[in-house]
Amino acid sequence: MLIAGAVCPHPPLLIPAALGSAAADPPAELRKVADAAAQAVSGLAGARPDVIVVVGGGAAEREYGAEASGGLHAFGVGVTVGPGEPVLPLSLTVGRWLLEGAGILAHEDVPDLADEAGLAFPAEAPDVPDEAADLPAEAVSLPGEAVSLPGAVTGDRQAGRRNIAVVFQEVARNAAAGACLKLGRILADRAPRVALLAMGDACARPAREDPDVPDPAAQDYDQEVAEALAAADARWLARLDPALDDELVVAGRAAWQVLAGAARGVRMRGRLLCMSAPFGVTYLVASWEQCPTD
Repeated sequence: MLIAGAVCPHPPLLIPAALGSAAADPPAELRKVADAAAQAVSGLAGARPDVIVVVGGGAAEREYGAEASGGLHAFGVGVTVGPGEPVLPLSLTVGRWLLEGAGILAHEDVPDLADEAGLAFPAEAPDVPDEAADLPAEAVSLPGEAVSLPGAVTGDRQAGRRNIAVVFQEVARNAAAGACLKLGRILADRAPRVALLAMGDACARPAREDPDVPDPAAQDYDQEVAEALAAADARWLARLDPALDDELVVAGRAAWQVLAGAARGVRMRGRLLCMSAPFGVTYLVASWEQCPTD
């Protein structure tokens, strides 16, 4: 059963090494997004789930275990997130980085606790597709020293959170709404207490065209999604039209609908922690928690 949810964006620039020389002093808007994302992920751990499922868009529907790693090599940044060969798509790479920052996973010694929780996750990990063309040019930066953004958790606090199983779930970016909702229901049934982190950016069309020119359609879409996330309105998210993904350059719709499917039949309350659009891409951060039973 879903007991908690979160929505975070997945720009490569959330990982400090992608900022190059600006890593020591990230832009204020990016720092705001990073702080909100850290808060949302920390809330998932605080819900004491049996398993955290990180869902993000990619080429196809695949599962990866907690040992799976990702990288930013497709963006010209020689960074690997995790202990092994990079196999995760961008969305799950950033998701893994957020879990590491919250102390849920450690970079050096990553336990795969799925078996301990009575869960079965395939260990196979296919090659990651080249996604560089799916993001605006501003998202590609030079490598630099990695530093911790606000909200990172390290040291002794990591040890207390390593009893949470983790699985990474890739969902096809163009998956039909019904398939996403079904996948969400399946994931919610994996354990008695499931937390789901949905990774995905909102509209990026302004970045592809001209960030300084208003885009009413993109603005309306982003505002409506933000309101649905703030209200934990799974039914509204379930009605999102996949046909708008390409038109408005939306990367997060499939993951949001997986979250909506996981929340079916569960009363949730939501909070919108951040809505920001640096570089012409809208980033939404939200937190959901199960409503107390009467």
